[in-house]
Amino acid sequence: MSSPSASSNPLSILAPKRKTKKKHFVQQKVEVFRASDPVLSVLMWGVNHSINDLSQVPVPVMLLPDDFKASTKIKVNNHLFNKENLPGQFKFKEYCPQVFRNLRERFGIEDQDYQHIVTCHGNTLLPQFLAMYRVTVESEDTYLLVMRNMFSHRLHVHRKYDLKGSLVSREASFKEKVKELPTYKDVDFRNNMQKVYVSDEEKEKIMDKLSRDIEFLVRMRIMDYSLLLGIHDVERAEREEEEEEMESSYEEEEEDENDLAPAPGSTSPEGISGYMNSFKPMGPGEFDPYVDVYAIQSAVGAPQREVYFMGLIDVLTQYDTLKKAAHAAKAVKHGAGAEISTVHPEQYAKRFREFITKIFA
Repeated sequence: MSSPSASSNPLSILAPKRKTKKKHFVQQKVEVFRASDPVLSVLMWGVNHSINDLSQVPVPVMLLPDDFKASTKIKVNNHLFNKENLPGQFKFKEYCPQVFRNLRERFGIEDQDYQHIVTCHGNTLLPQFLAMYRVTVESEDTYLLVMRNMFSHRLHVHRKYDLKGSLVSREASFKEKVKELPTYKDVDFRNNMQKVYVSDEEKEKIMDKLSRDIEFLVRMRIMDYSLLLGIHDVERAEREEEEEEMESSYEEEEEDENDLAPAPGSTSPEGISGYMNSFKPMGPGEFDPYVDVYAIQSAVGAPQREVYFMGLIDVLTQYDTLKKAAHAAKAVKHGAGAEISTVHPEQYAKRFREFITKIFA
C-alpha cells in the first residue's frame, strides 16, 4: 500500500511530534479528521498514521518472540492547530504492530481497506482481532481492541442469543428481556423452541469449523466461551423497509412544501455504511460473504426466511485457580451433576459441542 496524500485522505492528519530519545520530527499541517469524541479523533488519526508507517516496513519472513512484546508510541503536541479537531496534546500507542499486521493478512484484510471493508473471509468462528491501541487524552488512558463485527452493517439482527451449552442460571433476566434487542440465553432458546434452519451441507461446514476452533481453545485451556447467534428475519425486514420508505416519502413531501434544502453529505465515520451501500444493491436477505463473513442463509424450504450470524465470543477466559474455585462453589450449590458453566476445558468443549449440534432443525 502506498501512502495516501493529505489531499486524498482526510485521516492523514497533521503531524505528529514523534517521541524518540533525542529528536522530534514535526511535519506540516494537513486536513484533520473531525469527530465530537476526542478519543475517537485520536484513534482514527493513530490508526491511519500506524498503517502508513507499517506500509514503509517490509513484511518479516517470520514473527520473532520480540514481535509479541513490541509496541510503538507517538506523542503529539498540537499547539498550533484548531483544538476542535484534535486535543492539544495526546499520545497514541500500538501494541505488537507486526503481529496484528500478520493477523490482518491471514484474515485477508488489505491495509488500505482496514478501516472500511474486508476483501476475503476466514475459515473460523473465532473472533478476529485486528489491532490493539492505547489512546491518552488529558492524561487519561483508553485501551481499544479492534475486532471484526460478527453482525452485518446492512442486515439488522432481530433476535440474538448467547449460548454456552449450560442450563444453570442461563436465562435472560426480566431487565434484559424488556430491552429493544435483548440477549437471550440457553434456557430462553429452549423455551422459545428456537431452531436454526440451514442445509445439511451448511451444518456440516459450521460444525467442522466449530470442532477445529474448540480443539484450539482446549489446547489453550480456554473455557466459558459462547456462541453468539444473531437472527435476521427477512420478511420482517421487508415490512420495516416498506414502512421506512413510506415515512421517508412523507418527509420529502413536507420538505418540498417548506422549501428545505437537503442536508450535506457526512464525512464522519458514520459515512462508512454509506460507502458500503454504494455498491450494487442487494435484495432482501442477501449479503456479500466476503464482508459478512459470519452470515449463513436459511435453507430452501425453511419455515421462515432468515439469515444467521454465528461466531464464538468471550474466548479469553483460562481455566485458572479462580475458575477452579468457582467450579467447586457452583458444584456444591447446584450438585455435582448439574450442567454448570464453569467446568474443565475438555468437559466444557464436549458439552458445548453437543449442545450446539442440537440447535439445528
